[in-house]
Amino acid sequence: MLLTQQQVDEYHDNGFLLMESLLDSAEVRRLTEAFERDCVAPGPHLVTEDGGSQVRAVYASHQRQREYGGLVRDPRILPAVRQLLPEDVYVYQFKINAKPAFGGDKWAWHQDYLAWRIADGLPAPLQVNIGVFLDDVNEFNGPVIFLPGSHRDGLVHRDRKGDAKSAQHLDPDDISLTPEQLAGLVDRHGMTSPKGPAGSVVLFSPEIVHGSAPNMSPWARRLLIATYNACSNPPRPHGEPRPDYVVCRDTAPLRPLARRFSDDLGMVTA
Repeated sequence: MLLTQQQVDEYHDNGFLLMESLLDSAEVRRLTEAFERDCVAPGPHLVTEDGGSQVRAVYASHQRQREYGGLVRDPRILPAVRQLLPEDVYVYQFKINAKPAFGGDKWAWHQDYLAWRIADGLPAPLQVNIGVFLDDVNEFNGPVIFLPGSHRDGLVHRDRKGDAKSAQHLDPDDISLTPEQLAGLVDRHGMTSPKGPAGSVVLFSPEIVHGSAPNMSPWARRLLIATYNACSNPPRPHGEPRPDYVVCRDTAPLRPLARRFSDDLGMVTA
């Protein structure tokens, strides 16, 4: 699947592009089942909410679950990424952010590329994120909020806070914008929040300012985020590189599957 010129222009103008219901209900069900399997597999790839056992994020599921290994090469997704970043790409990072019903925490206002530049020495913002809705996303369950066009301003600031939570998992709180910075950006760019049914996909820039509120609703909001990086732009860490489950070592160019990942798995889709 290729994007239209209008969609390409929308992405570059706004910093994100929503494609509603790109995946069907059977595909979403298989992805959700794979997520649930990964949440009970012990290991450092699991990040929990502060002071609790609820899962906040799961890293590198594409290395353990066939469904996700196929999804990152799906012909509805990878060719679109290649249009927006016209180079060979690989998966730099893969994570699923989980906001459980009645208590999923917020994600602070931040820009992704700043985290990667600080933690991994990533030379340039030559990435495209894809966010896959594993649940219906509405105004109540903590959707991602974007400041459209803010990616064109470049990095708002360039350092992490001195009281960083972790050396490996660079939390958005570590690089969050100040209230004054956010207020000025909102004055210029406004705020918007892509919403839609499970199976929708949002592509977004590594430099767009975004964040999300806590989930106070009775509906979970699980968001899969795969980050594609240009093969010409590998990390150059200043010290010990972060683990492979956080920053993928395999920088070989990805090639799209000949058919949908669900067809490759022999699924009967809706």
